[in-house]
This record gives sequence, structure tokens and C-alpha cells, in this order.
Amino acid sequence: MRIPPKASQAIAVALLGGATLLTLAVLVFVIVFVLGKGLPVINWAFLLDVPREMGKAGGIFPTIVGTLVLPLVAIAIALPMGVGTAVYLTEYTRPGRVTSVIRFGTDCLAGIPSIIFGLFGYIFFVTILRMGWCILSGALTLAIMVLPTIIRTAEEAIKAVPNSYREVSYSLGATRWETVLKAVLPNALPGIVTGVMLSVGRCIGETAAVIFTAGTALRLPDSLFDSARTMAVHFYILAREGISNENAYGTAAVLVISVLIVNSVSYWMMHKFISGRSA
Repeated sequence: MRIPPKASQAIAVALLGGATLLTLAVLVFVIVFVLGKGLPVINWAFLLDVPREMGKAGGIFPTIVGTLVLPLVAIAIALPMGVGTAVYLTEYTRPGRVTSVIRFGTDCLAGIPSIIFGLFGYIFFVTILRMGWCILSGALTLAIMVLPTIIRTAEEAIKAVPNSYREVSYSLGATRWETVLKAVLPNALPGIVTGVMLSVGRCIGETAAVIFTAGTALRLPDSLFDSARTMAVHFYILAREGISNENAYGTAAVLVISVLIVNSVSYWMMHKFISGRSA
């Protein structure tokens, strides 16, 4: 029996709308549940005090610092490498066996579980290079972990730039590098920023790779060679070992709010940039 086109259209819209509503419902439920449990715990003392009694009392200020520093250092390492690789693959090479191998390796790297990255970081950075459990070991491990995301998103953003931009730049006598720097990358910036924010979100929520490399110290770090604990690791340890479910929910609420703020600011900056260029 053949379904009329209008009926099939209505069914498709209903199914797609239902899937969208279900996704939003799950997101809202998780956020409301975590914030409902954690917001009563949050106050200035909780945010600005240091943990005491292994996190059972006190605040989470050192973990907030660790959560800020680790992703920033990781992105500072991974961003030039990722964007440079994407520019090389899209602007300086032709489709062939070499580029296929690079893209295949990038896709394979993206599919490796984070615990494997943590084990690699522990063996290579912490043990072989004798860097110890520190922020730099964790940041280098996270940089390797998010590198495929930055490469693929930057590559797709650069491919989306119309070829007419390149042709106009070449016709004005610009070199390939000047074209990339002044015509391609500025127009690909929103897509690159999206990849960076996805990478930041993954760094903020990572636990396994951070525990193996950055350690779990509850003190404030003085340098990149000091151990640090992120909010995700702090929440995991508090909840898993039953130290304090109250502080665990409070830490989770701060973490969720931080991710929402980062995503909101990034989308605002991206739309601001797009609207500014179109004007």
C-alpha cells in the first residue's frame, strides 16, 4: 500500500520532531537533576575555599584552577598543530595516497578510548620523560586526544570557504600563504572556533587521561610542573569513594554551569563574528 506524499511528509515531520523533543528532554532532565542536587551546596565559601579532609569539607577552588589551566594549555599546544595540519591537507596537497593515510590515521586517533591516551601519557610523559604527574603531562596528553577533532573541524571549515575567494586573492598577486592567511582562515574561523570549543568541552569533562597524567593533588599549582585536580576528577573521586555526595553534586553543578557558559560565549562570539563580516 502506497502512502500518500502528504501523509508520509507528516509522518516524517512527526518522527523527526519527536526525536528532537526526546533529545532536548534528556538534556533538560540531566541539567535539572544535577543543578537541583548541587545548587543548594554552592556558595562563595564553596567556590573560593580549599578542600579539607580529602574533599569532605571545604571548597573546590584548586579544582576550578586546574579545570581552567589544563584545557587552556592543551588547546595552546593542539590548536597550531591541528590548524596547520588542516591547512596543509586542504591548501598544499592534492588528493592522493599520502593525504588518505593522514586522514585515516586522524580518524583512527579520534576513535581511541581516553583510557588508552591516559596510559600512553603515563608511560611516555610521566615515566619515560620523567615529567611526573603534572599539568604539563596532562595537557600534552589532552592535546594529543583532541588533535583529531581540531584537524577534522578545521579541515571542513577551510573546505567550506568558496574557491572564488582564493581566485580573487591570486588575481591580485597574493601568494598561496597570503591567501590562506588573509582570505581562507578568516572565513573559516567560525568552524575552527566550533572545533576548539568541542575540544575544550572534552578536556573539561575528561577524567581517565587526567588522573593518569596530571594527578589528583588538592593544592593550588604553582607551575606547569605541579600536579593538579580538575572538577571532573574531583567529582569522580568524591562520588566513587563515598567521601561526600553533597560536595560531589556541588562540584558537578559548577562543572555543568561552566560548560554552559563556555558554549554560550563561544556561540555568541561565532554569531557576532559572522554578523560582523556580513555587515
